Amino acid sequence: MNERWNLDSLYRGFDDPQFTQDLQSLTQACTRFASLTGSLEDMAPAAALRQGIDLLEEINTLGNSLVEFASLRQSADTGDSEAASALGQVLAVFSQTAGPNARFQAYAAALPELESILAQDEVLSQYQYLFRKIREDSRYLLSSQGEDILARLQLSGANAWSDLQAFLTSSVEVDYNGGVTNLSAIRNLAYDPDPAVRKAAYAAELDCYKKIKDPVAFALNSIKLETINTAQLRGYDSPLDKALKGAQMKRETLDAMFSAIDEYLPKFWVYLKAKAKALGHEHGLPWYDLFAPMGKAGKTYTTQEARDYLVNLFGTFDGELRDMVAEAFDHAWIDFYPRSGKTGGAFCAGVEKLGESRILTNFDGSFSDIVTLAHELGHAFHNHMLKDQRPLNRDYTMPVAETASTFNECVVMNAAISAATDKGEKLALIESQLQDATQIICDIYSRYRFETAVFANRETAFLPADRLCSMMLEAQKQSYGDGLDHSCLHPYMWVCKSHYYGGVSFYNFPYAFGGLFARGLYAQYEQEGDAFLPKYKNLLRATPVSTVEEAAMVAGIDLTDRAFWAQGLDILAGEIDQFLALLEA
Repeated sequence: MNERWNLDSLYRGFDDPQFTQDLQSLTQACTRFASLTGSLEDMAPAAALRQGIDLLEEINTLGNSLVEFASLRQSADTGDSEAASALGQVLAVFSQTAGPNARFQAYAAALPELESILAQDEVLSQYQYLFRKIREDSRYLLSSQGEDILARLQLSGANAWSDLQAFLTSSVEVDYNGGVTNLSAIRNLAYDPDPAVRKAAYAAELDCYKKIKDPVAFALNSIKLETINTAQLRGYDSPLDKALKGAQMKRETLDAMFSAIDEYLPKFWVYLKAKAKALGHEHGLPWYDLFAPMGKAGKTYTTQEARDYLVNLFGTFDGELRDMVAEAFDHAWIDFYPRSGKTGGAFCAGVEKLGESRILTNFDGSFSDIVTLAHELGHAFHNHMLKDQRPLNRDYTMPVAETASTFNECVVMNAAISAATDKGEKLALIESQLQDATQIICDIYSRYRFETAVFANRETAFLPADRLCSMMLEAQKQSYGDGLDHSCLHPYMWVCKSHYYGGVSFYNFPYAFGGLFARGLYAQYEQEGDAFLPKYKNLLRATPVSTVEEAAMVAGIDLTDRAFWAQGLDILAGEIDQFLALLEA
């Protein structure tokens, strides 16, 4: 089994003649697009729209290949200066389309006969949702020159600050147990069965953040102020308003979800206090024991065993998913192990040119890592469902991005719990699932509250590292309640979570959305069996060409109804009751 992913099918390196050729082709396509948008008024509208879409498809296809290769190389080694340079070069070319794209969108949005033109062209008719969004979003566009300026400034602004956070967190040295390790490895020790190891690793992790907290604070402050200013310039009510419109999601949906979560939070605090008591803590669970394994320790898996487990399991669910999972393992889609310089956590990136995905994990062989692989392979399956879409119809929004991944987790965890005959093993599996559920409910809520507070304060004041730590602690106390020991929280969660530093604000609530939405879908699958699968796949295919609410209606779900979210939370409350009963036993 491979240890690292294979990128050679994209390019063999930055000196690959095909990389050079594609970069030249991208530059030429951007130039042609700029020229086209400068003469739109002189063209027949149907011809102008079709030529514009043809060029945008070409730019998107070439640009994605180049960006994917460079960013994947950089994720595997944040010290790869060649990758950083190439990525910057490609993004600089990409940035040149901002002004022309603004002109094209403004032109299209103003056409009174737009719907008629789209209906009469075979290609354009497949982009009706795209043009609907263009018309709706046109009120937030700046002038062509303004869009061009913003895009260029982001290269040395938010993008550069994001790169700084990624570099610092992936390269910081962690002093531990008489030696030096990296942040990914030390965070993995949170799952260690030895309580002394977990506590020592937690202390070492917090201590290492002191080395980088100040430059990361500058990065966060700069990114958030840029976001505030950009939202104001465009005319959004707030950064959250901008995030929701970018997610194609109604505020009523967000409010319904959090209203239901507020009601069920105390149930999660009961779970945390019960776990704390079982582990010998009297004042709530200390942070370093959040991921403490309970029950009977599971086996450790090799990557080959992980492959066999997932292929066999998904084979009982859907043959198409099974075959894609096997291909991912057998054709080196996955970079498995932690190492110095490698980005922490896990992610999946679609490689559209190949019709494949690439997955980064920090695998250590635990069953939790099996679940992580299943999660990322869910993203890959979502990408797989979109292979036949037009190039500009493959991007889905943040909330639905977690649907297939969390659905895969449900498949894995429910199968494992059902198969467990030993009470200790069943306790371990249920508790592991509750760990994850607590992350998407309590921890995501704390991150949402923290980011809301940052935006509320950053416009008028710089927020130094110690202030950010205080804000994070307050958000954690509100979200975890008395379930956690307030003297042992995680003030530096804002340093290590990359979601605060990307190009999208509020990349937190989509995890709660995905977790609860997928559980609702899985409940339907349990009721309907194989008849549910076509509906599920059609829902995934609809995500790039529908609002969040419209995609959910494919499965008959009203996301603005608080009762739907309460239904998913009630399932989790039942699992907490099972956990409490097993502890009693």
